[in-house]
Amino acid sequence: MSYKDAGVDIDAGNALVEAIKPLAKSTNRPGTMSGLGGFGAFFDPRAAGFTDPLLIACNDGVGTKLKVAIDANKHDTVGIDLVAMCVNDLVVQGGEPLFFLDYYATGKLSVAAGRDIIAGIAEGCVQSSCALIGGETAEMPGMYSNDDYDLAGFSVGAVERGEALTGDLVKNGDVVLGLASSGPHSNGYSLIRKIVERSGLAYSDTAPFQPDATLGEALLVPTKIYVKSCLAAIRAFGTKGDGVKALAHITGGGFIENLPRVLPEGLGVTINGINWPVPKVFQWLAQEGNIAPLEMMRTFNCGIGMAVVVAPDKVEAVTGILEAEGETVVSLGTIETRSKGQQSVQIERLAETWPA
Repeated sequence: MSYKDAGVDIDAGNALVEAIKPLAKSTNRPGTMSGLGGFGAFFDPRAAGFTDPLLIACNDGVGTKLKVAIDANKHDTVGIDLVAMCVNDLVVQGGEPLFFLDYYATGKLSVAAGRDIIAGIAEGCVQSSCALIGGETAEMPGMYSNDDYDLAGFSVGAVERGEALTGDLVKNGDVVLGLASSGPHSNGYSLIRKIVERSGLAYSDTAPFQPDATLGEALLVPTKIYVKSCLAAIRAFGTKGDGVKALAHITGGGFIENLPRVLPEGLGVTINGINWPVPKVFQWLAQEGNIAPLEMMRTFNCGIGMAVVVAPDKVEAVTGILEAEGETVVSLGTIETRSKGQQSVQIERLAETWPA
């Protein structure tokens, strides 16, 4: 017998590596020291412009959004999601993404699908100025069915010592801004898939909330990457509390679970739920799934993918920088004191946000 008889095609794996080498090379940035093919990859932080860096490491996946990609047979965007979910977590600490590694596991390796996936990862790396310097492809028959696959991503970034964003400088009176999301990003897809199943729609059908796209295309819009815009806003004023004081990536758990991670004890925020238009995809999910407003806000980003805490006298300047970088910016609320036991994040006027 051969390894191929057991379901593992070494030649296909080698073909995929050759196919993606140009994609990885397109992501090279200062500090990159080697291409694909070695047992490990080197990166030089000094060549990237750092003097005394602290390293920041993040890892994440795409979740069951991958099942939508598999069922819709569209694989060229989930790689962007993979990068985004890592580097957006990294930038909230003031870090600049340096390099990225991926893990791609499947039941039967398709060179075409694999190249589409890695092309998406390379695009995400380009959007975040992050070098794709390595990864792993694993063909595992019996662990996954033939068409199924999973992705994991690992990103390392750096911030100069003493310049990390920790939320320690947030205080009463600071303003919370919100940056628009591109859709559900990569959260809540187990619920989304259940809603689609009960709706009776196929992913090839026209999206009820977006008539110029199929349902699969509309639900596979990739996660927005906020790295360049947020770094521009941070660097305009430094990290000493003069401008941007904290960032929160709004992922699973929404505002309620993510904003408290950057708020000092005794502080909170009341978010006005009508301060931004809820994108149509979330309106459709809420109506089709009969989902309560609070459940929507705890499951999805509902149109805001990043929260930015800003000194009150710098709101206009920071907003201008973010908008110049292509962001849609809204005001969410103001930091205020909270008594012991009081919920740190409250959302008001939910009934108006989610009309019946």
